[in-house]
Amino acid sequence: MKTLCIKMAFVILITASLIIGYKEKNKEKVLVENIVVENVLYRSDTLVERFVTIEEVVEEPVVYEGLTLEELGLKIDNVLNSTLEGYGTTIAELALEKGVDPVVAASIILVETGCKWTCSSLVRNANNVGGMKSSSGRYASFATLEAGLETFINNLANNYYAKGLTTPELINTKYATNPNWHDDVYYYVEAIMAS
Repeated sequence: MKTLCIKMAFVILITASLIIGYKEKNKEKVLVENIVVENVLYRSDTLVERFVTIEEVVEEPVVYEGLTLEELGLKIDNVLNSTLEGYGTTIAELALEKGVDPVVAASIILVETGCKWTCSSLVRNANNVGGMKSSSGRYASFATLEAGLETFINNLANNYYAKGLTTPELINTKYATNPNWHDDVYYYVEAIMAS
């Protein structure tokens, strides 16, 4: 009992000290409650002035090879120009959401569009970032660039990744007639990761 009384006196002393010592420093009022010392709960309904502001630091999760989404988006943006400038994070988000390697997806887009320099007329006029064709055999046209990007990523997810074609070499067997197309994709993979 004596130990408990000493602990209670200690808590009261500290609380009173905080109230007196910090009352002059800060005008923001907060209610002090739930002071716990060695599993004993003490409550106070006394308004005291706030002494410490604790900011919660939220770290962005790593989404790809040690990179956060923002960092990955910036790496992709570093090699995109023209019409696709600033779409790195959009490409990364869509690809990650669909289970597609975002750097490979961005690299294919670069091979197909020329957006390292000036995007092709297919991108500028039809928002088509992958050379995708419609059921009529003509190049597909999309209302927005976002719709074109989403359709392209969905195509990779459903027709390549879902069927085990997950590397540029494997994608090459179905996607492009040029047997060395994957070398161009790897060029951009390296460029993105080095940026």
